Amino acid sequence: MELAAFFIDFILHIDRYLEAFVTSYGAWVYALLFLIIFVETGVVVMPFLPGDSLLFIVGALCGVGLISLPLAMGVLVAAAVLGDQCNYSIGRYFGPKVFQWEDSKFFNKRAFNQAHNFYERYGGVTIIVARFMPFIRTFAPFVAGVAEMNRGRFSAFNVIGALIWVLGLTSAGYFFGNFMWVKDNLSKIIWAMIIIPGLMVVYGAFKARRDVQAERRLAETPAGPE
Repeated sequence: MELAAFFIDFILHIDRYLEAFVTSYGAWVYALLFLIIFVETGVVVMPFLPGDSLLFIVGALCGVGLISLPLAMGVLVAAAVLGDQCNYSIGRYFGPKVFQWEDSKFFNKRAFNQAHNFYERYGGVTIIVARFMPFIRTFAPFVAGVAEMNRGRFSAFNVIGALIWVLGLTSAGYFFGNFMWVKDNLSKIIWAMIIIPGLMVVYGAFKARRDVQAERRLAETPAGPE
């Protein structure tokens, strides 16, 4: 319980923790930032680490001169790109090994083919949009690897998504993060950055499930007399 309480406090007051870290350890903050973003995007079992809020806060700290904006952006983009690439490679490595068991309960050939076709067709947009959705951005590259999305295509959209995500949110923090209203409501803003994308994901999953059920009922409905 103490660990959970600390983690929640870390997320909601990440600005204070980062500021204290910079004061104590100086340039080591760049290694810490790289590690957090790389693990959050590159290790499929660590989707709960801060991402959007971290980038915003880093931008705000750059705005008051505690951190170098160009260096922070470069480190964070590298971490985001390498993290997704690692996650994709993990999915690509383990996916075929699992899917060789065609007679097992873990394998659904039709579902795999659908996932593969989806990522070949819409994977680029998915990889970019997923950057702005907590939890989804951790699983999207892994699923892309499992679905055997073309590596070159994945890598291109991985870089594009990382640039838009990192540069966009750190710039927002740099220009707006030190406004008094933002500082006074920072915890609420962080909650909003977590909850709003989360609700969008839940709604999307609910809608997709409902559409699948509707299609299934339609397929099962017997055709009328001609």
